[in-house]
Amino acid sequence: MTTGTNFWDHSIWTFVITLTILLLAMLIAAILRQRFALIRRFMIPSSVLGGFLILLAGFIYQQISGRPLFDRSLLETLTYHGLGLGFAAMSLRNLDRQSREYKGDSFRSSLSVVSSYLIQGIVGLMISLLLFYLIGSFFGSGMILPMGYGQGPGQAYNWGRTYENLYGFEDGTSFGLTVAAMGFIASSIGGIIYLNRMRKKGLLAAREDAAQQAVTPQQVQGDNEIPVSDSIDKLTVQLALVFLSYALAYMTMRGLNSLIESGVLGKFGVNTLQPLIWGFNFLFSTLFGILVKTVFRLLQKKGIIRQHFTNTFMQDRIAGFMFDVMVVASIAAINLSAFTHTAFVLPLVLMCVSGAVLTYLYLNYFCRKLFPGYRHEAFLSLYGMLTGTASTGVILLREADPRFSTPAANNLVYQQGYAILFGAPLMLLMGFAPRSTVNAWITLGIMILMLILLNLLAFKTGRKPGKKPGKNT
Repeated sequence: MTTGTNFWDHSIWTFVITLTILLLAMLIAAILRQRFALIRRFMIPSSVLGGFLILLAGFIYQQISGRPLFDRSLLETLTYHGLGLGFAAMSLRNLDRQSREYKGDSFRSSLSVVSSYLIQGIVGLMISLLLFYLIGSFFGSGMILPMGYGQGPGQAYNWGRTYENLYGFEDGTSFGLTVAAMGFIASSIGGIIYLNRMRKKGLLAAREDAAQQAVTPQQVQGDNEIPVSDSIDKLTVQLALVFLSYALAYMTMRGLNSLIESGVLGKFGVNTLQPLIWGFNFLFSTLFGILVKTVFRLLQKKGIIRQHFTNTFMQDRIAGFMFDVMVVASIAAINLSAFTHTAFVLPLVLMCVSGAVLTYLYLNYFCRKLFPGYRHEAFLSLYGMLTGTASTGVILLREADPRFSTPAANNLVYQQGYAILFGAPLMLLMGFAPRSTVNAWITLGIMILMLILLNLLAFKTGRKPGKKPGKNT
């Protein structure tokens, strides 16, 4: 008698059932959007609405049965890998001529990203220091705000756990995850408000028309591209390139992780670099996606392969699928357990609301001044990313720019290298600030100085010859 896994075992079907429920929720959300004008008017993306439907269903199910509806670790896994795979697909897209014309905008996007991290860190640390003196709460908790908002659940979890284990922040892990959850809510609310402002001004009419346009044969089968259906399906090739890029990213991260675990970098490697490396899986997948695309182009130039392997239209669809699954899974995995700790309620409310409002106002001004040609698309992509994750930025962008015809989508991909460079000091400050109140005040001063310098650089390089910011369109 065999003792191996049987096909009727629950573990065999858990992943399929979970994915089915997530996709079904998005399908129901899409039907609700189509059926009810009120939902369409609020411009709620189907993945976001589906996520909150599952969140509600999961809460009801747990109250009745006493058991969670989902394996939370599976939802977190889908969230984590959905981001990395989605960005691999985005990086495999072919840059069009318009994107090259706006090449410098990726640099300016990175400055807005790091500046938003700093704004969140400044307001978060100011609030946590104030509450430390007033009610004795942990003085360094505010540094988790840019991790939960700007970096998402992975970094919020990593740094919340680090603060809990190393610096005595009781229930810091739960605090970090709740900040990330509130970030998704802030992203949804802020994005919906902005989209409705656009709709009232009539700015979405042309974009809605674009979304309804039929797909042309040239999009699916470009010049000198591999056939749609041959000995291997064209979509299969696109997926192979995406997973190849992500696998190369994994091997690189695993190699770096082995170096850290050897102990040569000491506690700095374990406490700072390790969570950074694994938290930035999407950065590594982007870099290797670009590398894979470059290698295939070189192989074609050398005559080793005769046709283009990458197709932008299909890579857009793959990225869209990955981001949809990631958003619905991440919202379904929201855990507001930190609100059960009464000591956390006031810090969470003050930090999360202030962080969302200031990020919204700052990015609205920044995009209006420095991205006048596509300020709305730039805002939606950046605000979604800097309160939720990169995938929520893409989801909001898709509501205004369904075909990614503006440079906003490419900016999300190509700003990452610059953002890592400019944001590196902030990552180092994450381990410096919670050691003492003196360190926290020093960190606050450094972040304010960095914010001033980065904005001076951004606005100094922001004006283009012959292009003035002009009025809103």
